[in-house]
Amino acid sequence: MHRTDGYRVRTDDPMYEIAAYVMDKRYDASNFIKQDIDLEVLQDYIKKCRRKGISMSHMAIIIAGYIRLVSQNPYLNRFVMNKRIYARNHFCVSFVTLTQDKRNSTVNKVYFNLDDDIFTVSRKLNEVIEKSHSTSEETAMDKLATKLVRAPGLLSIAVGFFKFLDKYFTLPFSIVNASPFHTSLFVTNLASIRMGAVYHHIYEFGTTGIFVSMGQPVKKLVKNGEMIEEHKFLELGIVTDERIADGHYYSRCFRELKKFYKDPELLETKPDNIKYDSDIKKKNPEFMKA
Repeated sequence: MHRTDGYRVRTDDPMYEIAAYVMDKRYDASNFIKQDIDLEVLQDYIKKCRRKGISMSHMAIIIAGYIRLVSQNPYLNRFVMNKRIYARNHFCVSFVTLTQDKRNSTVNKVYFNLDDDIFTVSRKLNEVIEKSHSTSEETAMDKLATKLVRAPGLLSIAVGFFKFLDKYFTLPFSIVNASPFHTSLFVTNLASIRMGAVYHHIYEFGTTGIFVSMGQPVKKLVKNGEMIEEHKFLELGIVTDERIADGHYYSRCFRELKKFYKDPELLETKPDNIKYDSDIKKKNPEFMKA
């Protein structure tokens, strides 16, 4: 079935297809991964960028590394809906930010190209964050939510209808665009509220396949030759939907991801090539153009 946000894909592995029937809920298929990122490496890179007049954040590095990973491992941009596996026809990231008064939070959604370098990623993120801080204008999700909660009983009916439409047919892309739950990656920076990394659940509504929480820095002892040193680490709590890729695929991907966080300069240039899922590029020539 054709969807506004993706294309049906089939695999040669029958067990891979059966998994979506055995684990028909995302909470059934959730795997939990923790990654420790050397904070000194990230902070050194951020300082280097600032000396050049370039704004850079921890979140920008985390997201840029993940985008580069997806450009070479397209299964990470898949999702499961109604026991069927789909390849997403775009790449986007939903993330939580605090409002300017830091009393409330809002969810933003940014579209990226799979060949975006780290500077482009940082610029797109900064533009959205600055806009949310400098204006009282609501996001697309905020506007939709406001309309739904104003009429008594409408919220329950509307959400039920959206879930039904999303599961058995497809939502209009205007709704997909407004929904932070229809995303390639969901990120929350818990360090902003002085909280450690957690394993955040993956929403059953929508198409989120991977959720990453960034926690407050923690100190850990590491062995450096014959010496024991204390280092600060940024902990990432990662929850994945194992139906979009098997354990071996995830394991290889997250080992590869660490390479970018150990040397963020690798993300300053565009990838040599991009690997697409199935024949999605043929079906959607505009894919990757955010």
